[in-house]
Amino acid sequence: MTAATHSSLFPQDSEGSQFVAPPRDADAVLAGLDPEQREVATALHGPVCVLAGAGTGKTRAITHRIAYGVRAGILQPASVLAVTFTNRAAGEMRGRLRQLGAGGVQARTFHSAALRQLQYFWPKVVGGEVPRLLERKVQLVAESAARCRIRLDRNELRDVTSEIEWAKVTQTVPADYPAAVAKSLRDAPRDPAEIGQIYAMYEQLKRDRSVIDFEDVLLLTVGILQDRHDIADQIRSQYQHFVVDEYQDVSPLQQRLLELWMGDRENLCVVGDASQTIYSFTGATPDHLLNFRTRHPGATMVKLVRDYRSTPQVVHLANGLLNQAKGRAAEHRLELISQREAGPEPVYTEYADEPAEAEGTARRIRDLIAAGVPAGEIAVLYRINAQSEVYEQALADAGVPYQLRGAERFFERQEVREAGAALRGAARFGGNDSLLDDVVDLPSQVRAVLSTKGWTTEPPTGSGAVRDRWESLAALVRLAEDFVRAKPEATLGDLVAELDERAAAQHAPTVQGVTLASLHAAKGLEWDAVFLVGLTEGMMPITYAKTDEQVEEERRLLYVGVTRARLHISLSWALSRAPGGRASRRPTRFLSGLRPGSSAPGTRGAGAAAGGAAERGGRRKRRGPVLCRVCGTTLTDAGEMKLMRCEGCPSDMDEGLYERLREWRSDQAKQLGQPAYCVFTDKTLMAIAESVPGDDGELSRISGVGGRKLERFGADVLAICAGEELVGEDEES
Repeated sequence: MTAATHSSLFPQDSEGSQFVAPPRDADAVLAGLDPEQREVATALHGPVCVLAGAGTGKTRAITHRIAYGVRAGILQPASVLAVTFTNRAAGEMRGRLRQLGAGGVQARTFHSAALRQLQYFWPKVVGGEVPRLLERKVQLVAESAARCRIRLDRNELRDVTSEIEWAKVTQTVPADYPAAVAKSLRDAPRDPAEIGQIYAMYEQLKRDRSVIDFEDVLLLTVGILQDRHDIADQIRSQYQHFVVDEYQDVSPLQQRLLELWMGDRENLCVVGDASQTIYSFTGATPDHLLNFRTRHPGATMVKLVRDYRSTPQVVHLANGLLNQAKGRAAEHRLELISQREAGPEPVYTEYADEPAEAEGTARRIRDLIAAGVPAGEIAVLYRINAQSEVYEQALADAGVPYQLRGAERFFERQEVREAGAALRGAARFGGNDSLLDDVVDLPSQVRAVLSTKGWTTEPPTGSGAVRDRWESLAALVRLAEDFVRAKPEATLGDLVAELDERAAAQHAPTVQGVTLASLHAAKGLEWDAVFLVGLTEGMMPITYAKTDEQVEEERRLLYVGVTRARLHISLSWALSRAPGGRASRRPTRFLSGLRPGSSAPGTRGAGAAAGGAAERGGRRKRRGPVLCRVCGTTLTDAGEMKLMRCEGCPSDMDEGLYERLREWRSDQAKQLGQPAYCVFTDKTLMAIAESVPGDDGELSRISGVGGRKLERFGADVLAICAGEELVGEDEES
């Protein structure tokens, strides 16, 4: 992973990189800037609004602006306050300013700047020390709920805590919370009246115990500056020039604090891109950016559209996404112009099912690594964290190192560990568990057990921790359904063993590898190669995006994903969830008119219909119906499709060959340090033993034998089928 400013066209001057000698003078600070960046750097008076597209060097422009003003003697370092949204971004900004010879400038987050002011002025305003800062508000929210006689599980607790944070940054008091939720069309995790009660009790307990939370830091600073004009004047005499990065992410509370810092002056430079507003659920709004010229009629407006990050092919796709956008943010979209040489075209891939999509993605990643692309310069991005498990497994099977960003590994998640313990207990003592009295088949047993942990037949409304927990549990239910299809006689104990094997296979030491991350967690980062996966309706846009504005934010989220890529961009989707499932899914509407064979929105064409022709570019063609090789019936069950015969049709399997294949698989699994199913599943071995393939072509037609496994194990399998003895490694040497 690298900072979003990395490019061979820019010097590597971010914090922590190799030292770059400071420019000789003010004019040297401007050297290397493009015309628009130079315009930003030299606009040092009055309000300035910089609309900066992804990869256009916005951080470079504003840091050179500050440095130029300091080196030219126009700005005093101590009089400048630059604010952004993450400690990482603030640290990067400080590092760049030092290397440009402007080390005395304050570059902080909103919270950090406000906390320093609060700590300094509190003794004068109130007396004594600032109240203790509540590092983790979850515990106090839990106590507040208990006092209100409202029971919250761990995930509801996290979601209610997030709701309280949203209410505070939008300056909504407890009594007004239900009305504010209704007005904003927000999906509350609980009854809004209940959350309002918990919120009110939470505020009361904080007052009783003399503690404050992070939102209070902003609220109290705002209160002091509003009430004490002498203190406001003191701050305004120190800070006379303000720079705000990522201005599209400012909340109403942060905007109010900024206005109080400034007073009636207009020495303000803001930088943002409305097309990258993806955090509205936290209270962020692009309205302040879009209304800037209305509030500051004489503002200098500069657009940065020269994209130094991505190839023309990636930029063309990004522009195409926004060309279909609607709403106010779309009216201010920026048409990016790539400054890089041409690269490969975007790759669009349609897969039959999710496991095939994960395996295909892992295969392409392995090929890129073999071609010289470092694993750390590759990312797989998905909409929700619950999608990670199948990609963790596929990359592990392919021997590709990976790391998760912004989420725990699937089998390390709290809800997955709890579910595993519950299933293990049910497998051991299920005979005495009334919960399982009326259920016979394995999937029903799993659903019954997981229903005690929060799984329901219908997903919860809205996003957040409750939804994430449900998605994790739903993934376990689907795994059980797939497992019993492949192994009809499997018991709950067999499934638990399967889960343990999968978990063990993924407990590898942390390494620098391919990044797995949600689209939200990828903001601000970039890679040479990006794989955007799971791009189906219902996932992109997500099911609970109901309003037009929510759908448009989903489009912007995909735009952010596309613009993370420098060179290679791959977009994929699966027509069904599991092998053999009904191909009922459609690729996301956002790619209509962009992917080959599809029509633009509002038109009809060959690719516009759901499940239309796939764009494969050399990949495997979509298979037709699979027929039983004994009776000719169309097969729909995944296990039967793998065997290419009905379960009830007579088998002509060579039992001896099957046992030899099982012994060989066991040896391979031990050598690889992986579970046996990672080599071939039982059903695949049965299919091989029944068909006894004689060459690569016949072997590759068996479901479960993809290109990677054919290359890795094909020679051994064909030798065993031919009755040959395999030569061990010790004998070869």
